[in-house]
Amino acid sequence: MDTTYNIPDFSQTNILVVGDVMLDRYFWGNVREISPEAPVPVVKVKNKTSALGGAGNVAANLTGLGCQPSIIGVCGMDKGAGELENMLRRLDIGNILIPWEGISTTTKTRVMGARQQMLRLDEEMTDEYPENICSQLKKCFDIVLPKMHGVILSDYGKGLLTQEMGNYFTSRCREEGIPVFVDPKQRDWNIYRGATCLTPNTKEFQQTYYLRADYREEGFEEQVRGLLQDYELEYLLVTQGEQGMTLFESRDDPVKLESIAREVYDVSGAGDTVIATLAASYCSGISMSESGFLANYAASLVVGRLGTQPIKLSDLYQSLRAADFGTAYKVFKLHQAKAVVERWQNEGSTVVFTNGCFDLLHSGHIKLLHRASELGDKLIVGLNSDNSIQRIKGDDRPILPEQERATILTELESVDSVVIFDEETPYELIESLRPDVLVKGNDYTLEDVVGKDLMESWGGKVELVELEGQKSSSGIVEKIRNSGHS
Repeated sequence: MDTTYNIPDFSQTNILVVGDVMLDRYFWGNVREISPEAPVPVVKVKNKTSALGGAGNVAANLTGLGCQPSIIGVCGMDKGAGELENMLRRLDIGNILIPWEGISTTTKTRVMGARQQMLRLDEEMTDEYPENICSQLKKCFDIVLPKMHGVILSDYGKGLLTQEMGNYFTSRCREEGIPVFVDPKQRDWNIYRGATCLTPNTKEFQQTYYLRADYREEGFEEQVRGLLQDYELEYLLVTQGEQGMTLFESRDDPVKLESIAREVYDVSGAGDTVIATLAASYCSGISMSESGFLANYAASLVVGRLGTQPIKLSDLYQSLRAADFGTAYKVFKLHQAKAVVERWQNEGSTVVFTNGCFDLLHSGHIKLLHRASELGDKLIVGLNSDNSIQRIKGDDRPILPEQERATILTELESVDSVVIFDEETPYELIESLRPDVLVKGNDYTLEDVVGKDLMESWGGKVELVELEGQKSSSGIVEKIRNSGHS
């Protein structure tokens, strides 16, 4: 597997989630005693919260990644339905919740104490859906589908995904050439026939695998390929808890993704994070193996938190950067840099920005970057691309290509990240990143600093730092050229 950890730009990716929408309620408190009425702990409730659950949590994960999700599902005509709609609206998730009179909106209430789940109360209806509800689901699906890059079927076994409905959704996706991902909860995978990828956990996989008529102990990988063929699946990603994940595909060898979770507090919603990250990544143009890696990493983050909490793009960038994947991951594209800067600022860090060509790095550059880093907590460097430098300095520059210049900068302890830009000035980059401090050398005047007006518009500062020696890359290049004629 090529572990380049390429995180795509999700902002233009439209994903439709169809499935069992739920409301997750939490009672948070402390355990102080055992009840005198029965041998059970007494939880003193401190706080109550609500979150999107089931298919709703899948959509929330997609929003956190920066996608444009929509959701289709069924709800009751009760207070819980109103809560769901309000939460979806706040997250700007396009939703079609078909009301069904006479049922309660599926709700899971968890009592949390001593950093663990003490009890769960389920309010749900799992009866077969009436024909009028199924017809409305199909109609809404057909209207929305052509605008989508991918579809996720989120099956929690609450009655929506029958074989008729599942086959309808997957066949329509195949007709439109749209990949469809399924989080399966039922043993009969004929319901999901023709899907692009299924993401069962170990138990769900074994329930189907071991029930095969031709099951035998030997030839495991061959049998899994047979299973893929039987159900017309392209991929199968089996999530295996602390053992990580395994990606099976019909033609190539399996890809093993080792678990990277440091702490596991709560696995609630981890499967939603996996399928959302996998589908968003694949539908944004990267390979299934790379998508599996990102899904594995995203899941490792959410299981370290209590309660249902969707992944955020900034979490993914920050954690990948902090992991031991080498300094190359300090080089960001613009959409990645925006997410990282937002994360830093949300954590209370002061973000400093400076920019330049940094072609033939010299001591003047080093001192500028060091002094810039002292003006805040995080330093992000805008680096002119090769094309940008050629337009500014001529066809014989740069001496070093942009990737080499970026790599050299990332080796400096004072530099937290580098973003390459193609314009001749960093004005648009500054406007996108919105740093707290903009730094240039004192060979500029404040009036000449590009982006000064932007910084002032959001209350940022512009700082000019003293330069020593007035060194320049152009001067070094000229000296080298002249030395050949002495």
